[in-house]
Amino acid sequence: MERLGIIAGGGPLPVIAAREARAQGLKVIAVAIEEAASPDLTNEVDAISWVGAGQLGRLMSALRREQVADAVMLGKVPLTLYFSRVRTDLQGIAFYLGLKDRRGDSILAALADRLREDGVTLHDCRRFLSSVIVRKGVLTARQPGIEEQRDIRFGREIAMAIAALKIGQTVVVKRRTVVAVESIEGTDATVRRGGSLGNGGVVVVKVGRPDQDMRFDLPVVGPDTVTALEEAGATALALDADQTLMVDQDAVVKSADRLGLAIVAD
Repeated sequence: MERLGIIAGGGPLPVIAAREARAQGLKVIAVAIEEAASPDLTNEVDAISWVGAGQLGRLMSALRREQVADAVMLGKVPLTLYFSRVRTDLQGIAFYLGLKDRRGDSILAALADRLREDGVTLHDCRRFLSSVIVRKGVLTARQPGIEEQRDIRFGREIAMAIAALKIGQTVVVKRRTVVAVESIEGTDATVRRGGSLGNGGVVVVKVGRPDQDMRFDLPVVGPDTVTALEEAGATALALDADQTLMVDQDAVVKSADRLGLAIVAD
């Protein structure tokens, strides 16, 4: 592999991966989603093309033009975009009409298949995100207490069940009661809703899917997650080790310690 394509959505992950790939000596080509990707990516890659969220033809053309055969797909493209007026080209229209359903993982898997047909292989994104992979253990100064551990065990079972059904990957629990389940709104909104419904004192569990595809859609947390946890009055956060990404871990742990939050990865 001499060059890497990054199909970039929103958030810092495309930038982090671009820096790591270039440090490995690769030429980095980005195809960035106009409605989501950060302008900061421009300064971290060797070439960049901007395409609309529904413009599959333009995306494929950009990859072919830059002779990209190996790529990763990183960053969020909110599913709510697909309920708004997305500018779609002809290939994009054909792609969406051929989907079996419009769930996020279904869209990503179908896109991976389409890329493979065009000679582009999607790789495990962790290869270029080693600095943000969450490792097993207690990350914070405070460990979860006995009641929190019970809620974590309970919440993990529920979270794995909804993840297997491809509904979401996060649950908010309190005293072994589910108070919120993630759907299209995303983790932070789910945490805030759960905190409101549970009147604080909640535990949040975020997991990967049993059949997690490491090429895309890994669970991600960061400073914004801690803000949501604080607003929700949460006391603990449990994650999956080795398949969860934590952006700016030092800042996350520092903020969690200030709030007395416990963060653990199993």
